[in-house]
Amino acid sequence: MAAVNDIVLIYFEDIPVSFARIESIIPDARKDWYHIKLLMLNIPLQVVTWILKDDYINGDEFQMNGQKMKLEKVESPGDDLPKKKLQRTPDKKVAKAMGAKKKTPSKIISFPDLKNKNESNPG
Repeated sequence: MAAVNDIVLIYFEDIPVSFARIESIIPDARKDWYHIKLLMLNIPLQVVTWILKDDYINGDEFQMNGQKMKLEKVESPGDDLPKKKLQRTPDKKVAKAMGAKKKTPSKIISFPDLKNKNESNPG
């Protein structure tokens, strides 16, 4: 069964629509049913609680308001992905490609100093 902190992909009518993290799984009064709290990983963040059978938490299709739904646990591909050697482009070539004429030193701005400056010079 999917567990707390697992990431699941939510399907709506066989179309993947959102990722969610399982925040908690609490048994319901009915046998094999659970209150599953999900943190929906989209903007804005939203927490929802669904009451689902353990089979549904494990990936079986279910109906919600007459619509087909499914949860699929997301497995990290880990280190099995082929590693490509990154080619570093020299900074001069990058600057030329971006249309930069001359490299100027960056200036670091302290946020507290900027806030104090703005407060002393309103408007």
